[in-house]
Amino acid sequence: MKLEFYKPQNEILKKYIEGFYFLAQDKKSSRINYLTFPNNFCILSVNQHVEIELTERQILISSSDKQDIMANFVSRYSEPIEVIYQGVINEFTTYFKPLGANHFIDEAKIFNQPIITDFNPFDDFKPKMEKIFNEGNRERQLELLEIYWLSKYDKKDLYLMGQILIDMEADLKIEQVADKHQISRKHITTMFLRHMGKTPSEYRKIHRFRNTLLNYKNSKNLTALSYENLFYDQSHFIKDFKALTHLHPSGFFKHVDTESENIWFFI
Repeated sequence: MKLEFYKPQNEILKKYIEGFYFLAQDKKSSRINYLTFPNNFCILSVNQHVEIELTERQILISSSDKQDIMANFVSRYSEPIEVIYQGVINEFTTYFKPLGANHFIDEAKIFNQPIITDFNPFDDFKPKMEKIFNEGNRERQLELLEIYWLSKYDKKDLYLMGQILIDMEADLKIEQVADKHQISRKHITTMFLRHMGKTPSEYRKIHRFRNTLLNYKNSKNLTALSYENLFYDQSHFIKDFKALTHLHPSGFFKHVDTESENIWFFI
């Protein structure tokens, strides 16, 4: 399996998109699988000539003779998802930052369910994605992908939601956030579900978890890592980590390359 990761070049897209990756597997008999762990990105993956089968905690992507584009959009998951590729696979994925996808796609289309298969948000979506797949040059593919997302850009007024995310990431209690912005806790939850597709507590838990991945290499031990990333204590850290990964932190970090740019993978 060949995996290539790219950062956006356009200054507007840099604000909302973490990056793009292109994945290729060219052996008909090959079977590749990995676990992807919860994050606060929205993930839009596009495949050519495949069938996609979704179960509770598994996505199976198999090569097919179907001449079609298939896409799936993932906005909310709180446990590991196993992704399996079977056969010849071509895929590219857009990783939207928190609140990023909201400026390109109607929120009603992306947060009505945690995982959407056969995702088709625009009339021109599949034809444009097909054109990108059929372009042989990687630089040109990236250029076309950025041109497409810029054509869908519609800046929304999400200032308040952005400020609430900053407060949540700073570990303010939800009561403090509500008082600061003079809104109710219930309204904050409603805003999270509308704009993020998850609850405030889910967002905070995943944010802490993701920070441990980024900060692990600079920590002396798991105890220090837990306090540095705003967990109450090490037992709280281990409890949340097991809930999100089904693994003890020590076992997880033995298998994850935290130096990698694409550390959302557990291959």
